[in-house]
Amino acid sequence: MKTGITCIILTKNEENNIENCIKSIINIAERIVVVDSGSTDKTIDIAKKYNCDIYFHEFVSYAHQQNWALDNTSITTKWVYRIDADEVVTPALEKEILDNIQLHSNDDITGFVMKFKIFFLGKLLKHAGNYPFLNLVIWKYGHGRFSERYMGEHVILSDGKSITLKNYCEHHDCKSIDSFISKHNWYATREVIDFYERNGLNETKTNLYENAKKTQKLRDGFYYKMPYFFRAKMYYIYRYIIKLGFLDGKAGKAYCWLQAYWYRFVVDTKLLECKINGTIYQPPGSLK
Repeated sequence: MKTGITCIILTKNEENNIENCIKSIINIAERIVVVDSGSTDKTIDIAKKYNCDIYFHEFVSYAHQQNWALDNTSITTKWVYRIDADEVVTPALEKEILDNIQLHSNDDITGFVMKFKIFFLGKLLKHAGNYPFLNLVIWKYGHGRFSERYMGEHVILSDGKSITLKNYCEHHDCKSIDSFISKHNWYATREVIDFYERNGLNETKTNLYENAKKTQKLRDGFYYKMPYFFRAKMYYIYRYIIKLGFLDGKAGKAYCWLQAYWYRFVVDTKLLECKINGTIYQPPGSLK
């Protein structure tokens, strides 16, 4: 169907997620591109079943992988939509996307920021400082690229402006908690590398959308100014108490704890290790 959207999905062992993702974008995608970094499960077989165009590229970072896809998968549509394999487009969002790509086909709106509902242990997390999560994920091809960083990558528009869609995309990661913990340990290494690489850089001059600017300011101007480990504790208090994460029950407690006392604490431990040993982590490659 000629919708004018190419959907890009990055994959590595996503057999538990990718089919629900693909089914949700069938009606909005003129073309679905899957860029895989070495899946050993049924991910590729599932993608082939839906006639996706499949590419392999060695993983360096999400930003590098996304930009490689923009440059090397022969995109001819007006719009690009980067969607994660564990995300699902709802019918209401589908209609809104299709309406807006037509409405803004020839004006100065070059990007769409999307709101996300995060599900964890089968429960929608309405609090914990993560609702709604915002991200710019749809843009006019040739008008945006990802900032080249190892963690916290964002689409930077080269011109035009973005608007925020009203309806929600849903994030359902159907993998195990073991996978969640392994992934966040991998994230932690990338965060440490990014921390050292962005020192001295000024990203505020780039055309980030408003929520990304706010996140950047809080991270670099406030969070990392606090002492090691104390900031992980304060992050937990912020997410679980101030942002009412406790109202999300056991799933909310587990999520806030893992985000603060697993992920953030591990990041600080790795930063301290680098400081003590005078070393810097090397890029970890793709998630195992």
